[in-house]
Amino acid sequence: MKQELYRLFEHKYLSREESKRILLNMAKGCYNDSQIAAFITVYLMRSISVDELAGFREALLEMRLPIDLSDYNPIDIVGTGGDNKNTFNISTAASFVVAGAGYKVVKHGNYGATSVSGASNVMEEHGVKFTNEEGALRKSLEKCNIAYLHAPLFNPALKNVAPVRKDLGVRTFFNMLGPLVNPIVPRRQLLGVYNLKLARLYYYMYQQTDSDFSVVHSLDGYDEISLTHEFKVINRRGEILYSPEELGFSRCQETDLDGGTTVKEAADIFDRVMQNRATEAQKNCVVVNAAFAIQTIEPSLSIGECIAIARDSIESRRAENTLKHFVELNS
Repeated sequence: MKQELYRLFEHKYLSREESKRILLNMAKGCYNDSQIAAFITVYLMRSISVDELAGFREALLEMRLPIDLSDYNPIDIVGTGGDNKNTFNISTAASFVVAGAGYKVVKHGNYGATSVSGASNVMEEHGVKFTNEEGALRKSLEKCNIAYLHAPLFNPALKNVAPVRKDLGVRTFFNMLGPLVNPIVPRRQLLGVYNLKLARLYYYMYQQTDSDFSVVHSLDGYDEISLTHEFKVINRRGEILYSPEELGFSRCQETDLDGGTTVKEAADIFDRVMQNRATEAQKNCVVVNAAFAIQTIEPSLSIGECIAIARDSIESRRAENTLKHFVELNS
């Protein structure tokens, strides 16, 4: 690692194979915490290359506990995190809205590393017990259209890195990797990213696959569609800039989306969205993210039709009932 660090400090890039080897060694415990922290910090000071990102992804997928749920062809709705906005659990709420609308969802998530509440925090707050048993995940998909994959159960090799990430408390390249390493490797994904450079990196990677994908980014730095600013959606049809107003939404403020200071506060907001008791800004933000996920599944639908489907999932209480059923099955 010492030699690799010297190379990186000289602004040199790793090949795909080198990146993969280093991450495999990191997971095996070959490096100490200081070396891992130094390595991680490099990618806060310069951009990651497509080859480096691809190599890291290959390493994590090689080490994962594989689960085959491809017969359901589900979608994953996931953000990188690391945008330092401390929003409530928007992508998790959108996942239940999409499931409530009748589509299969396999949500991949973890505890919050740079925010108060990650997806796993809010699920745990509801009493959900995490599992990596394929039978239980299939049952959840069959009964309520959604299964939740707690990332550490599927990539236990990364336990050597988790304390360093938590101690650093800043965005790292592992935030970039999170959405790319869902252990079922879904063919459908809505991916939220915290800057346009990363959006295009994802686009270059996903272009080389047969996946149906949409990469979303709000231009004021959110890793989801926040409706606080214009936002971009990048998929196989191209790169489109939207404003909240042209989709029929009011522009909201950053404070409207704040997740609070505790997991319980974030979970309470999440519940109010599901119960159709949230503020207009909170509800609309979830609706628009769910809508673009639905359009990723059904590209023949207009975004207006997808917004209507997502809104109905909340207002009909199907999203709330899906959450209740999910919690009953998974507690």
